[in-house]
Amino acid sequence: MLDIKFIHDNLELCKQAAKNKNRDVDWDGLLALDDKRRALIGRAEIIRAKRNSGEKTTSEEGRAAGRKLKQELKAIEDELRDVEEKFGLLMLTVPNVPDKSVPIGKDERDNKEVKRWGKVPKFDYAVQDHIALAKSLDLIDFDRGTKVGGFRAYFLKNEAAQMEFAVLFYTFQKLIKKGYTPLIAPSLVKGFTLFGNGQFPWGAEEVYHLEKDDLYLAGTAEVPVTAYFSDEVLVEKDLPKKFVAFSPCFRREAGSYGKDTKGVYRLHQFSKVEQVIISTNDMNNSFTLHEELLANAEEILQDLELPYRVLLMCTGDMGEPQVKKYDIETWMPGRNAYGETMSNSVMGDFQARRLKIRYKTKDGKILFCHTLNNTALASPRILIAILENYQQSDGSIRLPKVLQGLMGKSEIRRPS
Repeated sequence: MLDIKFIHDNLELCKQAAKNKNRDVDWDGLLALDDKRRALIGRAEIIRAKRNSGEKTTSEEGRAAGRKLKQELKAIEDELRDVEEKFGLLMLTVPNVPDKSVPIGKDERDNKEVKRWGKVPKFDYAVQDHIALAKSLDLIDFDRGTKVGGFRAYFLKNEAAQMEFAVLFYTFQKLIKKGYTPLIAPSLVKGFTLFGNGQFPWGAEEVYHLEKDDLYLAGTAEVPVTAYFSDEVLVEKDLPKKFVAFSPCFRREAGSYGKDTKGVYRLHQFSKVEQVIISTNDMNNSFTLHEELLANAEEILQDLELPYRVLLMCTGDMGEPQVKKYDIETWMPGRNAYGETMSNSVMGDFQARRLKIRYKTKDGKILFCHTLNNTALASPRILIAILENYQQSDGSIRLPKVLQGLMGKSEIRRPS
């Protein structure tokens, strides 16, 4: 959420930001409600002052005047409550303002590639995609997954099941060694967390809702972990707070009908290790932390020896809460293309305002925190890159060196 004062002072900037992010905002309605809200607050303060000045009046005339002021105040407070609610809902539709370094564009075609790492493998034999490899080596059961769990469901089997645990644990341990606090985060969350992180109202159709309990299934640990300090005031010397969190994740993929219907690239359920940082209200420092998160994610892919590229996302493809966002795409031979495996975002104080996460500075000021997050690793999508890049001519798969000790073997071969 943006500060309404910032919106007033930078209205054209905010309007242009919403346009560049392909979002419509009722600016006239928002500003009119804010004017009305301010006027009602002013009237309420005047009446309270009158009531306070007349509290010691004991005459019948004075008491009658007091009762009248009380009724007037209640009517104003009732109206203000209604106006505040409508104002708050409109404020939730205002996206964040992107940084000047972010390219202006409509969709993924306008993203800017900023880096490549690793050598794309060349095969002198017919390349198999992860679906063929998984079926041949008995690693993923798609048919029984669909039978039991419906469309986009799956069973990881044998070495694929081991590999998911291995690669997630390797990532988890790596970030713990870097000083990140480990968390196992809840996947069931209250609605305020999704409004807080900025997925609501824009992405509500992507979220599973358990109506009976009025709870939601989170699509990323960013949701519960960012809300960890909601309604709290932290201390400046304790910041930044750095977390590495594991959680099962759930997404309806409502907006991706017909996309990646086969394999494990786009699923309803997956596992994820997320980096989340809560920091001070200093944009330069936040950009430094943003690069740290990116470097951590790159290190993981480099450890796995997987070729990748880094994209700076354009305004139309970066999401509503972000100030700046990178995506990392890893080479997937079965697609003959890079596929998204990580995303890395800095939000400024946008989420912290919604979640009321604040901190006290050294000189006693209360400021909103900044928040950042990064997908350190998501599985089974990362398994696509591993299986396809490490395939061998006889249909077997070499394992990345960093996973061999965890899995107790160096190759995956057909069952005898």
